[in-house]
Amino acid sequence: MLTSVIVRTVDLCARHRWSLIAVGILLATAATAYDFARFSISTDTEALISRDLPWHQRQFALSDAFPQRGISVVVTASTPENVDGATEALASGLSKQRNLFPTVVQPDSGDFFARNGLLFKSLPELRNSLGDLSQAEPFIAGLASDPTIRGVAKSLSFVAKGVQAGRVELEQLAWPLSLAERTLDEVLSGRTSQFSWHELLSGRPLQADSLRHFIEVQPSLDFSVLQPGHPATEGIRRTAADLKLRDRYGAKVALTGPVPMNDDQFSVIRQSAFRDTSFAILGVLVILWLALRSWKLILAVSFSLMVGLAVTAAVGLAMVGAFNLISIAFFVLFVGLGVDFGIQFSVRYRSERHEHDNLRAALRSAASKAGAMPTDALKSTFIAACLAPTSVSVGL
Repeated sequence: MLTSVIVRTVDLCARHRWSLIAVGILLATAATAYDFARFSISTDTEALISRDLPWHQRQFALSDAFPQRGISVVVTASTPENVDGATEALASGLSKQRNLFPTVVQPDSGDFFARNGLLFKSLPELRNSLGDLSQAEPFIAGLASDPTIRGVAKSLSFVAKGVQAGRVELEQLAWPLSLAERTLDEVLSGRTSQFSWHELLSGRPLQADSLRHFIEVQPSLDFSVLQPGHPATEGIRRTAADLKLRDRYGAKVALTGPVPMNDDQFSVIRQSAFRDTSFAILGVLVILWLALRSWKLILAVSFSLMVGLAVTAAVGLAMVGAFNLISIAFFVLFVGLGVDFGIQFSVRYRSERHEHDNLRAALRSAASKAGAMPTDALKSTFIAACLAPTSVSVGL
């Protein structure tokens, strides 16, 4: 049954070869125009799995209760004061752009931590901080009343008198004076320097986590483009540049999270698309030449692939409206299978051509002998005849 269908299909293509080629050209032209007019892609990975599945519904419920922000903005600076100021300024600037950033959260800074930050310290850390604050109260009070160089000098004179009176030990001045010396040395050397009161009161060098804050951002995503989070990430960088965070606070802004990471992966695809496509086409042509050694056969297989690819894309767009990241991969699969089947049928035809002078006789013989193949190979040959009809009908 299948063998007779293959023979009739091949014979029909051979008898009406020029009409078939003309129809193929018209069909490819119309399908290509439709593809360019209607082509769209959805990069929403969540849409790849049905929302009706119970476990997927539970996942959405969990995401609604604990939203994944998508973008984590990492702000770093040389002092806690500067990183606090830079984070507050950037979070305030992003909050004003509701069209790009519906939700902006500061998980480790902001008004809440300014009011309740001491509650997150351990009891020993809290005791040390309060003890340091009580000991430094005269010095802090003097600076609060006169926050100038004169006030600093006056406060230091009070401290010196405390040492002379025995109320302050000289060793207690080693840490604050070393910080002041370091700051003054950097300023006199022409480098930008910041004096940290947090570091002074802590009594030890600052930890890395005190010089870094996070801003969790839920961006508006456009899944109709290859990089859905690109407008949001560019908006964050533009806002940081407009606020001059580097000049004002010496702060650096970095982005991480699922959205920028996925966008970076897609940007690599975009940048290498032309190169990879060119190498793929060259590889296909080399394989076809090594297998067929006939430019007519290569032209026939290539033409069949172009027609089939354009029509397949048009049918897919008409049926589903937009491709996704998985369906795009089928284009590569289509080309690979099409070349494979085209080579199989063409090699079979060339073998029969040595025994038959007549073109149609050679084609019919190739098709009939395909019926003796195992079932899988027979199916492949039939698909080859459907995918690449012109390879058996251009008078090769």
